[in-house]
Amino acid sequence: MDWFNLETLWFALIAVLFIGYFVLEGFDFGVGVLTKVLASDNTDRRVMINTIGPVWDGNEVWLITAGGAMFAAFPLWYATVFSSFYLPLFFILIGLIVRGVAFEFRGKRTEDRWRWWWDQAIFWGSLLPAVLWGVAFANFVQGVPVEENGLFVGTVLDLLSPYALLGGVASLIMFTLHGAVYLALKTEDGGEIQQRAQKLAQWLSPVVLVGVIAFLGWTYLNALGLGDTGVVPGIIPVAAMGAALAVPILIRERLHGWAFVATTTMIALVVLTLFLNLYPRLLVSSIDPAFDITIANARASDLTLTIMSWSALVFLPIVLVYQSWSYWVFRHRISRESVEAPSETPLQVVDRRLAQRQAARKDARGDRDGGPAPVA
Repeated sequence: MDWFNLETLWFALIAVLFIGYFVLEGFDFGVGVLTKVLASDNTDRRVMINTIGPVWDGNEVWLITAGGAMFAAFPLWYATVFSSFYLPLFFILIGLIVRGVAFEFRGKRTEDRWRWWWDQAIFWGSLLPAVLWGVAFANFVQGVPVEENGLFVGTVLDLLSPYALLGGVASLIMFTLHGAVYLALKTEDGGEIQQRAQKLAQWLSPVVLVGVIAFLGWTYLNALGLGDTGVVPGIIPVAAMGAALAVPILIRERLHGWAFVATTTMIALVVLTLFLNLYPRLLVSSIDPAFDITIANARASDLTLTIMSWSALVFLPIVLVYQSWSYWVFRHRISRESVEAPSETPLQVVDRRLAQRQAARKDARGDRDGGPAPVA
C-alpha cells in the first residue's frame, strides 16, 4: 500500500487528535474521579477543580476536531461508528455535558446539598467517559459485527467482550494515575492534597503497569489471531510499558514534572499502538475481513481531503499556540489559601477602582492648593 497519500495523512492526523485528547482530557477525567477519593472537605474539592478549571473546556476541543475530521475525511467510518456505538457514545456525551455543567454551577450556591449533587455529577461525568472510551477503542481493534457498507448487525452486548472491558478498566486506571500525578504537580508543594495524590500514585502505579501489560499483550495476541505482523510487536508498546514502569520511581523521588511526562508518554503510546494495529483499517469487522472499514473504502474525495489539508496547515498551528499559551498563563500551583481568599465581584472591582481614582484626584488638588485635600 502507498503510504504517501491523503487518506494516510488524515488517518495519522486523526490519530494525533485522539492522542492529544486522551492525554489532555485524561488528567481531567482523573481529577474528576479523584474528587471523591482525595478531597477531605469542600475546600479540597475546590482546589482540585481549580487545577483543571481554566483548561478542561479547551481540552475537549481536541475531541470535537477529531470528530469533525472523521466526518469529513472518512464519512463511512463516522457513520458506522456512530450507529454501532450509539449507546456508549450517548452516555459519553451525557457524561461530558453533565460534568461541564457541574463545573459551572457547583459554586453558584453554598448549600451542602447543592454542592453534593454537582460533586456526584463531576465524579460520574468523569468516570463513565474514562471507561467507555477504552471500551470503544478496544472494539475498534478487536472487531464488531459489521456487514457490507458498514451495516451494524449486533447488539450492545457484542460491545462488552472481555477484551473490551479490559480496555475500559485500563483506560480508567491510566487516566486516574494521570490525574493523581497532575494534582501532585499542580497543588501546593508539601500540601495535604499533594501528599495524598503522591501516595495514591505510588500505590496505583503498579496496578496500572499490570493493566497496561495485560491490555497490550492481549492486543498483540488479537493481532496474531488476525494474521497481523509488523508494527504492533515493535518498540512502541514496549516503550509504553517502560513509561508505566518509570512512574513509581519518579513519584518516589518527587520528580512530579517528569512523572507527568511519563504518564503522558504511556497514554500516548498505548493509543498509538491501537491506531498502528488498525492501519490501514478504521474498524474491524468480526464477521468477515472483507467487510472491514478501511481508509481506502471510507475515504472522502480528493478535493475534500485537499481542502482539509490546507485548512489544517493554517489553523492547527494557531490552535496549538493558543492552547500552549493558556497552559503557560495558568501554570502556577493551587493552594487552599488561594481558594479560601475572598474574591471580589466585577461590580466591587469597579467601585474600588473608582474610589482609588477619586482619592488620587483629591490628593492632587491638595498638593496644588498647598495643603491637605478636604475630607468629604
